Amino acid sequence: MRSGRAWWPWLAFLAAVAGTLILSIWTLVPLTGKDGLQIAANRAQLTGGLLITAAASLISVWWWARRHSHNLAAQAVPAPDALTRAKELLAGLVAEQWKDEARLRSLDDPDPIPVRWRTPTPGEHTPAIMDHPGHIDADASGGGMWWTASSADIAALTTRFRRTRRRRLVILGGPGMGKTTLAVQLLLHLLATRPQHPGEPVPVLLPIAGWDTGRFPRLHDWLTDQLLSGYPVLRAPGLGEPVVRALTTRGHLLPVLDGLDELPAPAHKAVIGALNRSLGGDDQLILTSRTGEYTDAVAQAGDVITSAAVLEPHPLDPAAAADYLATCLPPEPGPHWRYTLTTLRHTPPPGQRSPGHPAAALADVAATPLGLWLLRTVYLTPGTDPAPLTDPACFPTAADLRARLFERLIPALITTRPPSSNPAGPFRPRRGHDPVQVRRWLGYLAHHLTHQPAPTGHGSGTRDLAWWRLAATTQAITPATRLTLVLLAAAGGLVTGLLGGLLGGLVFGLTDTEALTGGLVVGLAIGLVVGLVVGAMIGIAGGPVVWLTARDWAQEPPGYADLRLRQRATELIPHIGRNLTVGLALGLLGGLALGLGFVLLFGITFALRIGLPFGLTIGLTFGPTFGVTEWAETPAQALNAQTPMDNWRADRTLNLFRMSNSSLTGGLAGLLAVGLVFTLAVGLAVGLTAGLVVGLISGLALGDHRAWLAYLIAARRLARAHHLPRRLMPFLDDCHRLGLLRAVGPIYQFRHAELHDHLAATYRPPA
Repeated sequence: MRSGRAWWPWLAFLAAVAGTLILSIWTLVPLTGKDGLQIAANRAQLTGGLLITAAASLISVWWWARRHSHNLAAQAVPAPDALTRAKELLAGLVAEQWKDEARLRSLDDPDPIPVRWRTPTPGEHTPAIMDHPGHIDADASGGGMWWTASSADIAALTTRFRRTRRRRLVILGGPGMGKTTLAVQLLLHLLATRPQHPGEPVPVLLPIAGWDTGRFPRLHDWLTDQLLSGYPVLRAPGLGEPVVRALTTRGHLLPVLDGLDELPAPAHKAVIGALNRSLGGDDQLILTSRTGEYTDAVAQAGDVITSAAVLEPHPLDPAAAADYLATCLPPEPGPHWRYTLTTLRHTPPPGQRSPGHPAAALADVAATPLGLWLLRTVYLTPGTDPAPLTDPACFPTAADLRARLFERLIPALITTRPPSSNPAGPFRPRRGHDPVQVRRWLGYLAHHLTHQPAPTGHGSGTRDLAWWRLAATTQAITPATRLTLVLLAAAGGLVTGLLGGLLGGLVFGLTDTEALTGGLVVGLAIGLVVGLVVGAMIGIAGGPVVWLTARDWAQEPPGYADLRLRQRATELIPHIGRNLTVGLALGLLGGLALGLGFVLLFGITFALRIGLPFGLTIGLTFGPTFGVTEWAETPAQALNAQTPMDNWRADRTLNLFRMSNSSLTGGLAGLLAVGLVFTLAVGLAVGLTAGLVVGLISGLALGDHRAWLAYLIAARRLARAHHLPRRLMPFLDDCHRLGLLRAVGPIYQFRHAELHDHLAATYRPPA
């Protein structure tokens, strides 16, 4: 069977060539007889139409066959070894991704913040937010269930989670209480202990705010889409959509869905219902949300998440907060810090404090992991005086202290983390930054994300900073922008025409040294004429193509290109072979059809000189080009986890490679076709010029995944308006290294939702 599939393109190619030759002979034979010219002319019209129809039909059949084979592959049952390979690849990528992210977030430095968690007691919430205890834990006695856990002992919580019937957990809490941190800790410990539990699913953390239940009613379909886009390795040969779909539908994944509260309120009810419809007996789940939003979602849906335990946090008491801060300080912190920690440690609970207690604001801020992180980042640096923390005149309330911490956060991180080019320094930015500019740029992004339409189509606002959505959400590509692209393309045609004419003049002059000066003059004159003609042609013919396609650039997701030859060279040959076959067949059909059109005007000899070079050139150049592009877009199985920067670079590589590849191929094809028909000088002046420009336009207009081009336009326009830096992605990467942003696959988020809200609320547009 495999042998037959390998030979059929060559058989089809030979059949196409044989049919074309038969039609050509049938067309040209009457020229030898009486009234042969008229008969040949009639037959030439018929043959040309047939060849054009055949070429169009062959393209349609080829496209349908590829689409049909893709659909069949998506429905195929993957082999067990493919599932195992995909599962282990994904586990390694997720572990690498979140170990790096945990280091950047300092989750274990020096130790996890000891947040205590518990299950809600019966009757504590109205309506109830947790399922019947017997549905969750087979060992629940007397119809009750009581869990306690600590973020400082994640191993015990992981063991308890594994003992539940279906391993489903909802992590609730207020702002800054460490919900996402606990989810990441669970994910990493589950991954680390998977070898002791063969067959366990792979935990994968995803922002649930990206789930549009209208487009993906089933959770498994959305998970499949997210994994294929977020982990390109899963699209490698031997894996692909059928394998990933099997992972999601057969219980091989543990989705860790972060941030239900970040969805617009109208979508909460739909998500609860979609989860319960999607989750089967073996499906596991971890979900995080703020308590109030989750309670409202359960009330609206009229149901809880089936078989899911619920954990809620205790606020950190002042003594635990003081103990944690003490572990972050040197063994001898100095008298000011000793006084501050002692005062904090002996602060009474909120209802028992006397008015004006010196550490009241400090104790309230330190009751959350977010507050402890802010205090540690801003005040636990050498030379910082902690005295204002226990002075009610400086900070009368916790809101005043928290606002001050947010204001000093960016300068503190930039000061304590100077730039470094050492790859081993994950906490060090690559460039120096002005805190005022960083504050303004991040403020714009926070404000923009808060007020843009939600990705799911419900309401407005999102926490997810996806670089490829920037052009669409800022309306960067307008009709005026598309007109600018057309004018740039036309200007490029003029410049290329001038260069082509100059090259042609050089070739003409070098053939006769005495005519070198004249050749250059003639070349420049020809180049000016050719450039004007080509520029006008692009404006008239290529302009509408760029105009129409550029409109959709902002809606396209990022693509992928891997140009590494190591361990992938053998994969290149089949891609080139398949596309070379199709290219030759289509090229010869088109070339012979073109040649027959010139038979009556210029004779058989000239027609053959036009048609055959054209067909062979198109087949021999564009066929391998499409094959190389197809190969480059196929991910390898030896890939690292993708960060937002990796995702951006991969799409940039794809776009630049496609444009340069198409341009060079078009130039080579034009040079060969025109040079073989006329002379090398004419080929350089006309063929190379037209080919380069047509190839460049094709690279811009054809294919998918032009997110980088749209991003480039958006970033430049926003930089000119002083909203963002010119080099936006390197800036975001540095903010991630500083700890101001966090990465979830290819998406950035602010380190904390409260930081996002603070920057958005205090943002002031530039005057």
